[in-house]
Amino acid sequence: MQLITLKIDKPEATNFIFGQTHFIKSVEDIHEALVNAVPGIRFGVAFCEASGKCLVRGSGTDSAMIELALKNAQAIAAGHSFIIFLGDGFYPLNVLNTVKMVPEVCRIYCATANPTEVILAETEQGRAILGVVDGFCASGIEDEEDILWRKNLLRQIGYKL
Repeated sequence: MQLITLKIDKPEATNFIFGQTHFIKSVEDIHEALVNAVPGIRFGVAFCEASGKCLVRGSGTDSAMIELALKNAQAIAAGHSFIIFLGDGFYPLNVLNTVKMVPEVCRIYCATANPTEVILAETEQGRAILGVVDGFCASGIEDEEDILWRKNLLRQIGYKL
């Protein structure tokens, strides 16, 4: 067995959701769930098939996001994994529960715009996702100024009143 870390290749501010599913129709079901959850959503989704031809299957509404999803899924190459890249102005917060409710979805590893590394184990049979490194290490505990900044930010971007 060999351990591998693979960096998700994406533009800095681009959000994505990375998870595991269990059936080839996941591509269509995730696509339908996203377009039904947020009208006009721009995204690309790719799925690594784990049997048969073992192809990377893709779909979406934005060609750049589809290309990004296909490229990253192929690099990860772990069976039954999927990755969704969201276009500018679309966020995991708005679709994460919808994605979780797709019957084929087994787990979500992360939903982020942070720099991310996927930790993989590779055997003679294939690859397994052991986890992800999402962002950076904590550097301390927030103080009163940090709390005020956080609360103001949430109100500024419209998530709190």
